[in-house]
Amino acid sequence: MPAAENHHLGHAGEACPDAFYVRRGDHRFISTLHSQGAWQPGEQHLAPASGLLLAEVERHLPGDKLVSRASFDVLGVIQSGEFTVDVQVIRPGRTIELVEASMRHGGRTSIRARIWRLVSTDTTRVQGLEWSALPAPEAMQALTMSAIWDGGFVASLEARRTADARPGRGRSWIRTRCPLVDGEGDPPVAGFLKLIDTANGLAVRERPGEVFFANVDLTVHFIRQPEAGWVGFDTRVNFGPSGLGETFSVLSDIHGPVGTAAQSLTVRAKGDVAN
Repeated sequence: MPAAENHHLGHAGEACPDAFYVRRGDHRFISTLHSQGAWQPGEQHLAPASGLLLAEVERHLPGDKLVSRASFDVLGVIQSGEFTVDVQVIRPGRTIELVEASMRHGGRTSIRARIWRLVSTDTTRVQGLEWSALPAPEAMQALTMSAIWDGGFVASLEARRTADARPGRGRSWIRTRCPLVDGEGDPPVAGFLKLIDTANGLAVRERPGEVFFANVDLTVHFIRQPEAGWVGFDTRVNFGPSGLGETFSVLSDIHGPVGTAAQSLTVRAKGDVAN
């Protein structure tokens, strides 16, 4: 994989706000060092980048529907520096709506998202869950993710994990001090989603220095709208025999399970990494 040149705000020691991005215009942003990815210093982490795309959808469209699914395809290295976010409704409707959002670096698109938004109805009489609740964050042990992963995004996280975690399996909570955009409050669902792509790094099956297992996508399904703050993960990581893998998590907020997340992995042994 070719190296991405480092243009994060703050990478050269200049002032950097405690936020993942700084807005430079209505649809224009610049990444800060806090959004830095774990695989290359000059890339963005998909977690805050996906959160920003959803945030722009939530900011630009009426709040008359709920986010049901948000999927993100990574079309190449998510470059640091300046970029734009484009949002368009591709399937309008009174009760069901499909929205597309893209992150664009000049003429190149790095992420394309599709978000289903559905009308809210009262289904309290028939609600039911088959997922188990996580232990509370204070019942778990502190986890220093920077001991495993590089990058400014990981450094912005506070993490906890159960004592029974093992390679490929773990239950965790994470949160961050950083909003998505400097001086702006996070929209409700985006403030939760901005941490979800961390799942692939919470229950690592192999050490990142020995095996490359980056995800090429992220798909999140919600059964209710989450509350931002602590984000909980009940995670399983599986590698197949021919370079394919998946990270799957049941997601929770402090009130209980809220949905699931899946990430498709490209698994490669050390020294066998190419774009």
